[in-house]
Amino acid sequence: MRKSRCVAALAAVTLALAGCSSPDQSKKAAPKPAAKIEKTPDVFQAVFDTSRGKVVVEVHRAWAPIGVDHFFALLQTGFYDGVRFFRVTRAYVQFGVNGDPSTNGLWATASLPDDPVQKKIGNLKGTLTFAHLGANSRTTQLFFNIKDNKDLDKQGFAPLGKVVEGMSVVESFYSSYGEMAPRGQGPDPSRIALEGNAYLDAKFPRLDFIKKASIQ
Repeated sequence: MRKSRCVAALAAVTLALAGCSSPDQSKKAAPKPAAKIEKTPDVFQAVFDTSRGKVVVEVHRAWAPIGVDHFFALLQTGFYDGVRFFRVTRAYVQFGVNGDPSTNGLWATASLPDDPVQKKIGNLKGTLTFAHLGANSRTTQLFFNIKDNKDLDKQGFAPLGKVVEGMSVVESFYSSYGEMAPRGQGPDPSRIALEGNAYLDAKFPRLDFIKKASIQ
């Protein structure tokens, strides 16, 4: 996607919860990692060892089967290791751009079909959800809901799981950079995709990050 389109998409709150990918890219099949991918359990815990402490998310495949399968594969390949929490506001904590642009590009150019939002499962405080740019556009970026954001349910944001340990850690991530550009003084998503952690370390050194993400 051209930089201008990414910036325009970020003008709306819904589209701000998204990665930057083009319509043509969304037609590509998901890349196959070199490592053998195990079958996704019905329920498992994703453990994030972060710069502020441990966060544990209980993930339920029944909530969003397509998204959870993809998330499980990403965890197994170590995709989220070293990833920064680049958008921290009073409503969301967003992450999911790999620090190596070449690695990020392998995964961020393939979009997933949507999962329907379960009626009894919504974007309540503590849930973890894939970001998207619209229908069938999920890739690698996710966000923690820092408060109840039930308005996102009707917009197709299907949660994968919920924090069961470390919500206070999530709420403590550095937030003074604020919203992403151009709505705020935070990182430019186009530059994150192109330059990775080198850009974030140089311009936004206080961002918190994931040391290691694992499956438990």
